[in-house]
Amino acid sequence: INTPKKPNSGHRKVARVRLSSRVEVTAYIPGIDHNLQEHSSVLVRGGRVKDLPGVKYRVIRGTLDTVGVKNRQQGRSKYGVKKPK
Repeated sequence: INTPKKPNSGHRKVARVRLSSRVEVTAYIPGIDHNLQEHSSVLVRGGRVKDLPGVKYRVIRGTLDTVGVKNRQQGRSKYGVKKPK
């Protein structure tokens, strides 16, 4: 959990990720709530988080060990949610 730069506040969810190239980076976990634990494998994409210094990657939700956001209706593709029936 990181805190953003001034003037924003909150607890931003981040994960320390070791890439296949053996480089360790900090990746932001978008959306509400997540199921990641210590040895979960995740897919990471580029894209910085403007108010978190040093965070230049994002976790892709809905792939590998990361589940999509529950009850998401709009902007679903960014959060790994299938179309509701």
